[in-house]
Amino acid sequence: MEVFGIMGWGGVVGIMALESANIPIPSEVTMPLAGWLLVQARGGTALEAVWHGALWGGVGCTIGSLLSYALGAWGGRPLLNRYGRYLMISPRDLEVADRWFDRWGDWTAFLSRLLPIVRTFISFPLGVSRTRLAPFTLYTFVGSAIWCGALAYGGYVFGSRWEQLRAIMRPFDIPIAIVIVAGMAYYIYHHVRRGMQHAEGD
Repeated sequence: MEVFGIMGWGGVVGIMALESANIPIPSEVTMPLAGWLLVQARGGTALEAVWHGALWGGVGCTIGSLLSYALGAWGGRPLLNRYGRYLMISPRDLEVADRWFDRWGDWTAFLSRLLPIVRTFISFPLGVSRTRLAPFTLYTFVGSAIWCGALAYGGYVFGSRWEQLRAIMRPFDIPIAIVIVAGMAYYIYHHVRRGMQHAEGD
């Protein structure tokens, strides 16, 4: 706890940047602690918790998301073009993803920042599809600011009982994880079945 206080808001920016750069550091821990230790415990107001949490958390998330986006755009895309078939990702799959993100990429960047688990990894596929950078940056910051500000406020309210906030939020992780696993299972099934059909056709 003392270390967190020493890090200050600069430390929050760094941690949230890592969380948004595909490193699963739970923001549901970082931001409530910030609201408690960096605001409430120092005699600050709820408005300060929301403001500082939204600003610095949003900045950190945006930095990490841009790094993840760049990794997807300039590293992931060439690798998938060359080796994607080994992961059952064909050029056609990339084209479908490009069209989908071209239409819904802005909303995806925004809404994904409000979802546990998804928020950590979404910037990479958006980078692979090279979603428009300026809207991506804007919507990422806005969505992240809402998420981080709300969590910091929760930490301010719960104070030393901040773990109760995490307990309240934890059940929401389960359906999101189920949807992700189900989507991956469907993707694998669909591609295996399509491969078998092509083999039978030959």
